[in-house]
Formats: sequence, structure tokens, C-alpha cells
Amino acid sequence: MKTIYGVFGDPIEHSLSPQMHNAAFQALGLECEYYAFRVTRDKLRDALVGAAALGFGGVNLTIPLKEKALEIVEPDALSRKIGAVNTIDFKGGMRGYNTDGIGAVLALKDKEIEVRGKNVLLVGAGGAARAIAYEFAQEGARITIANRTIQKAVSLAKEVGGIGVGLDLLGELIQDSEILVNSTSVGMYPKINETIATAEIMHPGLVVFDIVYNPLETRLLQEAKKAGAKTVNGVMMLVYQGAEAFRIWTGQNPPIKIMESAVREALER
Repeated sequence: MKTIYGVFGDPIEHSLSPQMHNAAFQALGLECEYYAFRVTRDKLRDALVGAAALGFGGVNLTIPLKEKALEIVEPDALSRKIGAVNTIDFKGGMRGYNTDGIGAVLALKDKEIEVRGKNVLLVGAGGAARAIAYEFAQEGARITIANRTIQKAVSLAKEVGGIGVGLDLLGELIQDSEILVNSTSVGMYPKINETIATAEIMHPGLVVFDIVYNPLETRLLQEAKKAGAKTVNGVMMLVYQGAEAFRIWTGQNPPIKIMESAVREALER
């Protein structure tokens, strides 16, 4: 009998997690299958209780369910601090984890980029930004958070020992930054012409990391290339956060390259 895994969210049609995880299960010969399920915030508790009762191995959560899950599952220390859960394991109850931050760190390390001691400018203060900020702080980065709502940036910055500012200072801040991270949905399909910054305010010594993975090369990354900056797209963050969830569920080392290939093939289609 196959063990079922899934991702819950609303909307959910865009998710590439089924292709990624099913490729990994197949490569390792595991009797498991992974599906996407549309679940609204008000139905999350019912959906999780039902999944546990049906014998699911675990689930991932995406927008808008990550914060709501804290009220339902038993979060680990990191996800409780972050205030969001993206991975749930059903062994021995409903344990909640957040793998977004480690996914971001590993995506940069994949490109031989270390965040320790670097001046990092993180744009956004939502769920993904919180996970990235906590993980980067643990790695020893110097973090500045810029957000449309300054109060949210300041609040998150206080939690991680950084500085919080508004978006009006973005151009000046980029000049003093070594790594720029877009943790917002700006530039995501279908609004592919949007960007948080243009080439004129970037510099060649900058690393520009956009967690958006659809399209593969966002307008922000196009602008970064014009400025001579190094670019990192969101594919490997998706892969590494998924790989960490896979490890939590199965106790096995996931086939990273196979998961990456599955995501890239799906995006190309």
C-alpha cells in the first residue's frame, strides 16, 4: 500500500512540488505518491486531521496556510520563532517544521555563496522573509530588511538583530549590500515585467537572489545581469526546502539532482 504525501494551499495549481517529490520517490524506489490539494484557511484543521486519519506520511503547506498551522500542529522551536510552518510530519502526532530558510541558505551555497559576515538586504517581511531572516541570522549575516510597511520590517529586524527600513531607501541600501534577496512575489508569473530594482541601482559586486522561480529568469535577474551582478533564481530554494522535508518524512537522503531536473522540466513545459 502506497504512502500518500501532499501540498495544501489556495491557490495550488501552480505548485511544482508533486513533480519534484514524485521524481524523488520513484528514483529511490519508495512506495509513495505526492499530490496537490486545494485547502482554504478555514478548512486547514479538518484537512490535517483527515490526512492524519487517512495515514498520510506528511504534507507541505503553502500560501495562505503557513501561519494558520501554528494553531493546529506541534511546531518545533524554529518554526515557532518564525511564526510559520511549511512541513508537517505525522509520525507520532502532527509535528510542524519550517524548511524555507535552510532552503535559501543551501541555494546560495549551491552557487558557492556564503552569507556569513555579508551585508544582506532582504526585501519583504512576510512568511518567506521571516524564515530566511532567521536562518541567515543564524549563519552570521548582517541583515537589513526593507518592506513597504516599515513597522513589519522593524519588528522582524528586531527579532533577528538587524535593521528595518522602508522601500524608499532601497537604492541607497543596495549600494552598500553584498547580497540582495527578493522574498516577495514581485515579478512572479503572470506579472513578469515587475521588479523591485533595476540595473541602475545595482553594482557588479552584488549577488541578486530572487526566490521567485516562475519565470526562471525574472525581470529582477535580467536587470541584475545588465549591472554585471551574480544571479541566483528560486529553483534551488524550492528544491532544497523540499529535500529537507523529504528527509524529515523518510529519513533518507533525497536525490537533489533528480528533484532539480523535475522542477526545471516542469517549468520548461
